[in-house]
Amino acid sequence: MQGLRALAALMVVVHHAQNEAAILAARTGTEFVPRHGLPWPAGVDIFFVISGFIIVHAAGPLYGRPGARGRFVAHRIARLVPLYWLVTGLYLALGLAMPALLSGEGGAPDLARSLASFLFWPMARPDGAVLPLYGLGWTLNYEMAFYALFAVGLGLSRRGAVAWLVGALALVVLAGRWLPAPPVPLAFWSDPIVLEFALGAGLGLLRAEGLRLPAPARAALAAAGLFGLAAAPTEPALRLLAWGLPAALLVAAAVLGRDRPEIRPEERPEEQTDAARGGWTAYVLAAAERLGDASYALYLLHPFVLRAVREGLLRTGLASLLGPWESLVLMVALTLPAALLAHQVVERPLTRLVRRRLDPAGTRKSVVTPGR
Repeated sequence: MQGLRALAALMVVVHHAQNEAAILAARTGTEFVPRHGLPWPAGVDIFFVISGFIIVHAAGPLYGRPGARGRFVAHRIARLVPLYWLVTGLYLALGLAMPALLSGEGGAPDLARSLASFLFWPMARPDGAVLPLYGLGWTLNYEMAFYALFAVGLGLSRRGAVAWLVGALALVVLAGRWLPAPPVPLAFWSDPIVLEFALGAGLGLLRAEGLRLPAPARAALAAAGLFGLAAAPTEPALRLLAWGLPAALLVAAAVLGRDRPEIRPEERPEEQTDAARGGWTAYVLAAAERLGDASYALYLLHPFVLRAVREGLLRTGLASLLGPWESLVLMVALTLPAALLAHQVVERPLTRLVRRRLDPAGTRKSVVTPGR
């Protein structure tokens, strides 16, 4: 699962790195044609399916329990909010200090837009786009709405909670289609992309009900998912079908295997890591797992790194020397250590601090597994 998180985050990074490489090419007078081996923005769709699965799977101790909603919400806030607020605040500060950074991205923010961004409330920008101050936060506006709906159903059994969630998401989508002029938040939340959370939730229920697939069947699912994404259009008419279903196949391949103990990264002794057992494949898997742990930091922080490296290459003249594709590889490569460092030094300490404040009675073991 962590390896799939790493893949999803890297897909988004490559998508944005190609945009930065195109800017480099334009400024240096070189040619750059983006390559679409995969629809790179579909990394978000993989994240949404993973989120649906993880929440249903890891909330097992909470269904029908007193205080379940409060504990769930506390852990989700602790997991997502601190780093996002920090990044949004940094973006706001940079934008106020250097307004050129916000050119073409909705203009200078006002108080209402800033508050809406911090509160995960969809609001239209002056140019009409429904995006928060820090554009990548659009996915978190969906995530938070999903968590709110799921929390309502936590008083039920797992089956009941999943049934409520799927029904509620479907009603939201239908409401956005039925109303002639839905308000901005409903128009945003009613995008069929939200049903990708339902796909993941269904996988979580299937696993809880005991469904396990043999390795050949899971390999076939993974191959079908990758082929589906590779064959999908880069700008699909219905994202749920073109990207969401292949994403669900990939997640199914990752989660419907045999049971393994759930061990959080900070609880994993060094000698028990895959790499410690030897072999280059084990090292690759261990690296993917570590990057998966840092996938949220990678997702949120990579635009800062990409833009900083782009400007550094331009100002030093290395952009012309390297060329756009070599520059792209360098930009992507440098996002990885930045994300791993931010995960260890900033994200994990902040998450633990906020969790202790919001859920002081909680046990050391998190209710929801690490990651986005």
